[in-house]
Amino acid sequence: MKYKRILLKLSGEALQNKKTGHAHDPEVLATIAQQFKALLAEGAEIAVVVGGGNIFRGLAGVQDGTDRTTGDAMGMLATVINAMAIQSSLENAGIQTRVMTAISMPAVAEPFIRRKAVRHMEKGRVVIFGGGTGNPYFTTDSAAALRASEINADVLMKATKVDGIYTADPMIDKTATRFDKITYAEALNKQLKIMDAAAFSLCMENDIPIVVFDFFKEGEILRVFKGEDAGTRVGH
Repeated sequence: MKYKRILLKLSGEALQNKKTGHAHDPEVLATIAQQFKALLAEGAEIAVVVGGGNIFRGLAGVQDGTDRTTGDAMGMLATVINAMAIQSSLENAGIQTRVMTAISMPAVAEPFIRRKAVRHMEKGRVVIFGGGTGNPYFTTDSAAALRASEINADVLMKATKVDGIYTADPMIDKTATRFDKITYAEALNKQLKIMDAAAFSLCMENDIPIVVFDFFKEGEILRVFKGEDAGTRVGH
């Protein structure tokens, strides 16, 4: 296998039921559980950072008159709701989990303590990080890069709806071509919007490869984990 300890960045929108508009789609949550089962069977240690865009976005709140700090706090709480939804789905599938948050809420989750998070993963538990970084003005991309650095993840796997990084948006530009591999420097020079600048810089400084892949393509996450030709890998 290519990697051992992975951090999966999952957007809140990925959990949404597009037909009904409900924040959580039971089929998507069940799919996540089955994919994680396959990874665990291969010996993976799994951590997850989930966004909250299916419930609330801080920047959207600002446009409606909420101040940025309050809006970001509301967005961070939305990520905790999503973390708990994933936890419930995984445990229904017989997978042991822990939700850890950057914001103290001991009634529903453990506080984030790096050594505890690593120990949980070593014991085969999926650790789900909610609450972002715990600070306003930072995205869940930044939270993913930060947690990946703290737990010494072998790779940051960014789940998307497309099968990698393209020269342009493949949904709009049919002539766009996909990169199999690309360096951090090339990604910066080409201004490819892989993650926000703070998150990207953190991965580059700590030599954490980023793999962008199609989360909804059957078996793709396992192929990425094994180092097969799947998604686009960003590294040195």
